[in-house]
Amino acid sequence: MSTRNVGWRDAGIRAFIGVALLIVSAIFQDRPLVALGIGFLALVFLGTALFGTCPLYTLLRLDTARPPRKAV
Repeated sequence: MSTRNVGWRDAGIRAFIGVALLIVSAIFQDRPLVALGIGFLALVFLGTALFGTCPLYTLLRLDTARPPRKAV
């Protein structure tokens, strides 16, 4: 199982963007392929916010869940 690499602030921003993209997807319902693409992106943002793990952060070795270590 992957470790959490998305902090609470990052997750909040991702959740906000996900909800906003769902609304935009609903607006574009007359263009189904655009709505589907935007809806998929919204689900990715909401999923990473909910589960606290971002595969891209894992590849880039980023971690917003823990504060950075202070140099001594």
